[in-house]
Amino acid sequence: MPRHHLSSPARLEAFSDGVIAVIITIMVLELKVPGQNGIAGLYSVLPILAIYAISFAFTGIYWINHHHLVHRTEEADELILYSNLFFLFCLSLLPFLTSYVLEKEMDSFSVALYISSMVVTGFSFLLLRLSIGRRLRLTGKLETQDTSVQRKHLYSLFTYLVAIPVAFSHPHVALGLCAFVTVIWVTPTAGVKPRESDDTGDNAHFNRD
Repeated sequence: MPRHHLSSPARLEAFSDGVIAVIITIMVLELKVPGQNGIAGLYSVLPILAIYAISFAFTGIYWINHHHLVHRTEEADELILYSNLFFLFCLSLLPFLTSYVLEKEMDSFSVALYISSMVVTGFSFLLLRLSIGRRLRLTGKLETQDTSVQRKHLYSLFTYLVAIPVAFSHPHVALGLCAFVTVIWVTPTAGVKPRESDDTGDNAHFNRD
């Protein structure tokens, strides 16, 4: 690919950080103070807080992993840029779908739709991961742990796919599976050692679907 088609990943990361910050802000604005007072009022908003927590964790872990993934490459080609835009588009739908599942009181269809969006977002991030992996392979920087993380990514997508039909009979169980996937991604991947600190002092490494 011609040199002028390559750019620094810093601009891509800054733009993505801004979009993800807006996504989280929109979700926060959906939280409303309950009309009831005391414990009864708090109890009435627990389902809203639970869905918000899942959506926030889902978005936040993507942000962490986007940071680590983009830092793996020194150049961003057009494939990476378009993959990143597709990922941000899919993720930007989450506030709407979070609001949708709450408005519909977590019925089967709304939960299935909510989880379907997680599948699409996970697939879009996989495309970004593969696009950056392609650059790493060309520069000889692809590591063994990348294969392990990719398997973990595919396992997470499979879990989401299983949760979709479960949502039609047991929507709360399906949401529990989504929460379980989040727990998986804050747990270090088996057999993968953390990278040593680089020049910027980054030594944490979390991965997400």
